Amino acid sequence: MRKFVPQPGFTVFAHRLALDPNATVMGRLYSHAGAARVAYNWAVAHVTAVWWQRKAEQSYGIAEDELTPWRSWSLPSLRKAFNEAKRSDPRFAGWWEENSKEAYNTGLASASAAFDTYAKSRNGKRKGGRVGVPRFKSKRRARLSCRFTTGAIRIEADGRHVTLPRIGTVRLHEHRPDLRARVEAGAMRILSATVRLDRGRWFVAFQVEQRNELVRVARPDAAVGIDLGIKTLAILADSDGTVTSEPNPRHLDRAQKHLRRASRVVSRRRAPDRRTGQKPSRRWEKANRVRNKVHHRVANLREDTLHKLTTRLTAEYGTIVVEDLNVAGMGRNRRLSRRVADAAFGEIRRQLTYKTRRHGTRLVVADRWFPSSKTCSRCGAVKAKLPLSVRVFECDTCGLVLDRDENAGHNLLALATRNTRTTRSTGTGVAGDLDPTTTVVGSKPRGADRKTRTTRPRLTARAGRAGGTIPGPRAGTETGDRQQDTRTRLALW
Repeated sequence: MRKFVPQPGFTVFAHRLALDPNATVMGRLYSHAGAARVAYNWAVAHVTAVWWQRKAEQSYGIAEDELTPWRSWSLPSLRKAFNEAKRSDPRFAGWWEENSKEAYNTGLASASAAFDTYAKSRNGKRKGGRVGVPRFKSKRRARLSCRFTTGAIRIEADGRHVTLPRIGTVRLHEHRPDLRARVEAGAMRILSATVRLDRGRWFVAFQVEQRNELVRVARPDAAVGIDLGIKTLAILADSDGTVTSEPNPRHLDRAQKHLRRASRVVSRRRAPDRRTGQKPSRRWEKANRVRNKVHHRVANLREDTLHKLTTRLTAEYGTIVVEDLNVAGMGRNRRLSRRVADAAFGEIRRQLTYKTRRHGTRLVVADRWFPSSKTCSRCGAVKAKLPLSVRVFECDTCGLVLDRDENAGHNLLALATRNTRTTRSTGTGVAGDLDPTTTVVGSKPRGADRKTRTTRPRLTARAGRAGGTIPGPRAGTETGDRQQDTRTRLALW
């Protein structure tokens, strides 16, 4: 499938709006999301059943050529097989017509993408940690969502309602006539709509093709260096010489008292148990909803704080300098993991990335090994060691005495005026993505100018629970599929 390319002068955006559905519409939303989950589970069982069958046949000594043929996990193949099974399978025959075809296509597309990700991970073609075999989605814990790409998808003329296929007209929680005006003016075109249950509320996310509208920032020639921390969320070193601080609200710490009380009540109720098949009591479900509300409120407060901070910075400065922090490594510190997660350093970096691109400004990302805290902001001398317990920087060369975070902010600000070299860019907040508006700079004081290992080592095939090998996504007997050599196929587990 070809990747969508927007027309010149347009960019793909997403507008996420909260819904205010009534009881009838809410039932349809739950039905469509549940149908997507059922279709996903059917696809996982449809593909992996052949793996187990081939394992059993191999144990009987059957030759490789006589084993059960592989089943393809490509989306066209899964869609064709599901359309044949939904009319005869008693699990779907009685209710599959109640939902839109997009609900089932959502689950099948997710299963196809999951198997592709697993195959690339096994083949060493995917960065990051190892990905396991797709598993079934639990009815209780699965995230409910459904994506619509065809049918009646529009924002009504009043700006207070949206229309979705088979679901009908749904009221929005807020009034958004500006989106309707953009559609009528030809500045925006809706591509798809995704409904999702998130934090106890239903949301719809419109993926749109929108005309580029650059908004001039307040101070395009000004720069700011941002040093993120836990005690103070951010130290802002301005190019005019002023240093301001952004306090850390610590929403999770403030909610610990209510969270402990709610968790204590949940622990005293009859909880679900997958091992024994025990179902939760009504009192447990009620107490669990109360506990979830505490988590939802913390998440909403954190999101509001970060959006206000990043929006204010990107609307004021033409150049923003941040650090490339190892957030995953910081989260493995058992003494600081909860506060690091509460501060959400990675989310700040992600929001700054796409908001600076929206304003046409520059985001400079300092190298991860750049000694921003150990370097003197006056003379440039670098300390050999500076423990985290030392909060005041004292230069042994020029005698500068300055707060540790303020010194780091000045050093980050100085990177904006240096002759920088574009080594890699972070267009989506992930190292390796190309974006001309983002520059990664910095020095390697220890001489680490190259990675120890550039790619993941290829994993060798070995027998697993289902044994044997698995094919590519187009292996099978379906029409249009292409048989592949079993020697080049991936190993299972």
